[in-house]
Amino acid sequence: LPESEMDTETESETAPVPATEEGSHTPRRQDEIVYHSRKNDRMEIALSFDDGPHPRLTPVILSILEEYGIKATFFMVGENVGYYPAAARAVAEAGHEIGNHTFSHRRFGRMSEDDLLHEIRACEEAISSVTNAPVRFIRPPEGQLSEVMGEVLGNSDYRVILWDVDTRDWAHTPPDEIARHILDTVQAGDIILMHDFIGHDSPTPAALREVIPALLERGYRFVTVGELVEEME
Repeated sequence: LPESEMDTETESETAPVPATEEGSHTPRRQDEIVYHSRKNDRMEIALSFDDGPHPRLTPVILSILEEYGIKATFFMVGENVGYYPAAARAVAEAGHEIGNHTFSHRRFGRMSEDDLLHEIRACEEAISSVTNAPVRFIRPPEGQLSEVMGEVLGNSDYRVILWDVDTRDWAHTPPDEIARHILDTVQAGDIILMHDFIGHDSPTPAALREVIPALLERGYRFVTVGELVEEME
C-alpha cells in the first residue's frame, strides 16, 4: 500500500506456479505443504514479518536485526514491493529470506483458482524483478487457507508458512505486552509473526529491542523459516 494509505489493511494472463518436478502429476496434500512450527531440540526459532516492505519501518527493523546478527523471513506484498523497491532490495541485500504474501493482500477464502494464481504469480514476479531472490515460501493473508489453495499449491514447489506466536503488533499492542507474550509462550521450533508495515506508531521495533536480548539470554537461536523447516525434513 502507498504510505498515504498506511491506516488501511492491507488482468493479465496468469502463468502457473512452479511445478513440483518435471513430469510430476502427484499433488501434495494440504497437510504436507502447510507448516506452523518444526519442533527441535536446538532452541531454534524464526522471526517473520508480514505486509512490507515499508520505506521507514522496514529499514528500522533491518537495523535492529543487524545489531544482533539475526536473519529473519519477510513475507512481502507485491504491490508494496512495487511502491518501495529500495526497501525490498535492502532486505535481500542484508541476507534475509523473502516469502510471498500475495500481490494485493486479498484473502484466499473465496478466491477462484485463476485469481489465486494471479495473486501468487504477480507477487513472485514483483519480488524477483527487484531482488532476484528465490521465493519458496508463501503465507496466505491472515493465514486463511482454502480448498482451492490446497489444490493450486499442492502442484507447486511452494510451502505454506503459518505461525505459532501471534504478537498482534498490527493491533498496536504495547511493546512490553508483545515481549511478555512472546517470552511466556515461545518454544523451540516456533515461528513468530510480526509486521513491518503498520500505520502510525508501530510497536514492533520497541518490542524487538526488548524481546531479542531476552530470548538470546534464554539460549534461543534465531534462524530463517527456511532453515527451521528444512532442517527437520
